[in-house]
Amino acid sequence: MIDLYTGPTGNGQRAAIALEESGLAYKTTKYNLQKGEHKNPDFLKINPLGAIPAIVDHDGAGGKKIVLTQSGAIVLYCAEKSGKLLPKDPERRAQAYRWFMHTSTDVGPASGAIFATGSLPDKPASAVELFQKRLINHLRESDRRLGEAEYLAGELSIADIALYPIVASRKALIEKAGGFTNLFKWFERMSARPGIQKGMQVSS
Repeated sequence: MIDLYTGPTGNGQRAAIALEESGLAYKTTKYNLQKGEHKNPDFLKINPLGAIPAIVDHDGAGGKKIVLTQSGAIVLYCAEKSGKLLPKDPERRAQAYRWFMHTSTDVGPASGAIFATGSLPDKPASAVELFQKRLINHLRESDRRLGEAEYLAGELSIADIALYPIVASRKALIEKAGGFTNLFKWFERMSARPGIQKGMQVSS
């Protein structure tokens, strides 16, 4: 059994979706981040940074308990443990890694920077606009890829799991930018999946 510690953020949603889509058994502890519940002493023993998500796998390799933080690492762990979400074909697997990293190092940081700068007392408009443009630019590359294949790696993979919560949270901004036909068709396909629906609900 895996314990999932989560909350209503894109990172929390990503971890929950990975667990659902990989079919691994888990139970959820959900924290109210506004009340600071993720800073309680018990959770700080799991992640001293007090950041969600985190998982504790009580049946890790060799029967050892594994504690893991960082949503990207959790997605990879679930994929490897379950044998799902990582294509067997070497070329598709390479594409899964590529687009997973595109989201992790380009799309995700740009989206996070929009939130961070917009949360500052002076809300610097120039900085917010900069990161919005950066996010849209990175997502246009995802849209281009999704014009070639139904999923980023040609089949459902870790790459799609990583991207979905960001598109869900930035849907209004993406719609305003326009021209994301392929991305929104993909989003509709993803949104229809029971695992996606349950994962989003678990972390809402």
